Amino acid sequence: MYYLKCIECGKEYPKTEVLYTCECGGLLDVIYDYSQIDIKKEDLEGVALSVWKYAKLLPVDRKPITIQEGGTPLYKCDRLAEKIGVRELYVKHEGMNPTGSFKDRGMTVGVSKALELGMKTIACASTGNTSAALSIYGAKAAVPAVVLLPEGKVALGKVAQALMHGAKVLSIRGNFDDALELVRELCDEEKIYLLNSINPYRLEGQKTIGFEIADQLDFSVPDRLVLPVGNAGNITAIHKGFKEFNKLGLTDKVPQMMGIQTEGSCPIVKAVREGKTDITPEKNPETIATAIRIGNPVNARKALIAISESNGGAESVTDEELVEAQIDLAQLEGIGVEPASATSVAGLKKLVETGVIGANESVVCVTTGHLLKDPEEVISVAPKPIVVDATMEAIRKVLY
Repeated sequence: MYYLKCIECGKEYPKTEVLYTCECGGLLDVIYDYSQIDIKKEDLEGVALSVWKYAKLLPVDRKPITIQEGGTPLYKCDRLAEKIGVRELYVKHEGMNPTGSFKDRGMTVGVSKALELGMKTIACASTGNTSAALSIYGAKAAVPAVVLLPEGKVALGKVAQALMHGAKVLSIRGNFDDALELVRELCDEEKIYLLNSINPYRLEGQKTIGFEIADQLDFSVPDRLVLPVGNAGNITAIHKGFKEFNKLGLTDKVPQMMGIQTEGSCPIVKAVREGKTDITPEKNPETIATAIRIGNPVNARKALIAISESNGGAESVTDEELVEAQIDLAQLEGIGVEPASATSVAGLKKLVETGVIGANESVVCVTTGHLLKDPEEVISVAPKPIVVDATMEAIRKVLY
């Protein structure tokens, strides 16, 4: 019912092959025979949210490796909507997944597929969240995990997860793009299963974010979907999820996909502004948002297609703007996110201010990781505790 197909030359490959890109170098997509997939609204109603609720649209033929990922909350954010100036705003908080980020969705599918294909070891390069998810799902599956991280460029909360769950963690003297190049070579030469987002099966798990948003909105769809962009797998996957629900008659439209990067790491934003169909890689990306500090996103071509097909767009924000949005999310709506996550809200604010998004539109912002993923950054930007004497008089003096 599914196979792999190159998005560039159209060559097709059977689902039994272990490969990540076409022989022409193009990215691969998982193609389904939708005429054989029977999903109706009534089949989904009353079923608890989870990635595997949508198993008919996932490319796994064995019992999945799962730690109950998905089912993340969709918060209606009226105070934040009023401040930004939009009619209706929701935040899909992916930081509420088991390991604290959206990467669990892709990893439950990717690790399940690795076992199905008979692979004995799994690996990834990471800015942090992928390494955490890979390590934890590897532990659950009893499969050795290898992680390559850029030295000094990963939040300690994420490194701690990978170390605690038994992965072999290698710190590379270079950036994320260097680590990805090395891990791809390692996996090819040593027959290790690569689980970065260049793996088309991993994106299939991430598309369930789109399924859940539609499900949670009673099969309606927002006008805009705003999200952070790093390696560009998520914007690609979520767009595909919305397209599939639309194709199957479950929803009546696909939202405009709005990708947000930071000014220090924005190759996709630059490509959109210049009307290009591919990016010019950035050699030295730099931003406080470590999760999206990526200069050469592997899924850039797919992301640019998703933005174009949906009549969407892209915007960049400063580190100062994303920190302001991070604080707004916490103090107006009680939603704690890591820096990269806040780019979606910072980007929405900018898009409203510039008139790209209208005041009467409905918007969903995706926040990708939990506040505690990067506690060092939180401590650096949050107000400091007030030290007082241990007396009621001293306490009253600072309260009133």
